[in-house]
Amino acid sequence: MRRRSVLAAALLPSLARAQPAWPTRSVRVIVPFPPGQATDIMARIMGDELAGRLGQPFVVDNRSGGAGIPGMEMIAKAAPDGYTLGMASSGPLSINPAVMSRLPYDVQRDFAPVALVFTTPLIAVVHPGSGIASLPELIAQAKARPKALDYASGGPGSSLHLAAEAFCQQAGIQLNHIPYRGSAPAMADLIAGNVKLMFDSLASALPHIQAGRVRALGVTSARRMPQLPDLPTVAEAANLPGFSVEGWAGLVAPAGTPGPVLDRLGREALAVLASPAVTARIADLGATAAPLGPQEFAGFIRSELAKFQAIARAADVRLD
Repeated sequence: MRRRSVLAAALLPSLARAQPAWPTRSVRVIVPFPPGQATDIMARIMGDELAGRLGQPFVVDNRSGGAGIPGMEMIAKAAPDGYTLGMASSGPLSINPAVMSRLPYDVQRDFAPVALVFTTPLIAVVHPGSGIASLPELIAQAKARPKALDYASGGPGSSLHLAAEAFCQQAGIQLNHIPYRGSAPAMADLIAGNVKLMFDSLASALPHIQAGRVRALGVTSARRMPQLPDLPTVAEAANLPGFSVEGWAGLVAPAGTPGPVLDRLGREALAVLASPAVTARIADLGATAAPLGPQEFAGFIRSELAKFQAIARAADVRLD
């Protein structure tokens, strides 16, 4: 037995040398959205910072279209060797599985969470001429005339749609959904006064709020946002304790990626997100740094999927 122990000890250095260092070449980061979108911008920020810490380029590869499905399928089917990652958001990871029964990927089976990077709330906004000055007034109007008040969204099954449905469910009201092909045309019609209400991302709505083109009623995050510190949360303004619906994005890898690679990536990502300069850049995007490592991020994804499944089921939202 002693000879075996000595032999094993002698072999350890050679076994360690047999394990290739990581990374020894560039790492591809697939983003299932077009350039310029918040998730893409954050992927580039994270990629630049990780490249500096790990000594190899992190190259963003945009694979947009199809509600993020083609890009997510590419991540799922990539070699699990640490050289392909994905920067994925709440849409592909928690909303798509909640509203679609057929997807070419399984969130729980096909991805290894690395790190949650940021969260971003939505904001309930109304046209200034709507006659609605607060969420309690909105709820009162909706209860007096169910389904008489229109709200716009960026499309069926979008985060904007499901946030509004979650609000309706918790407030006990019924609104009339007017879907658009994206948040930009929805906001344009809100500004024009053709619809009275919508939930939009903080980054998208903030310039219109500041210019007085729309009126903000509440933010969907659990806490107030530093970009609008005087704006109450929906939970506060509408007396809906626990209400929170946020967008988010984080780094994932193909399932089967070696544990040491995932652990190192997680540590390095959390170190990047501890930088004041990086958190300031995230705030400039209308978001908040939300550093969670691999295990915590995995639990977060499960809870978000369950949340959106419950919202979609109660609202009968299916995109099949």
